Amino acid sequence: MKISVELTLTPLQDNYEPSIINFIKKLRASGLTVLENPLSTQVYGDYEEVMGVLNKEMKTALESLERGLLYIKIVKSDRSEYAADF
Repeated sequence: MKISVELTLTPLQDNYEPSIINFIKKLRASGLTVLENPLSTQVYGDYEEVMGVLNKEMKTALESLERGLLYIKIVKSDRSEYAADF
């Protein structure tokens, strides 16, 4: 089953950028399709593979923070080719 996942990591602390950058770099290195925009990061692929990577990297990211939020949305389909038609 293919999925699309949108993630937003929000550290609630000063010096927050290194945590976000490290999280995104680890997702990029996973071999999955990863797209970023200024507000979130999207990851696309097979459910088992995506969730395996996210399970590990989300835990690592949260452990690196004093306090933080991690928002996640999962869509059952590969939306990596989506383009607005307006």
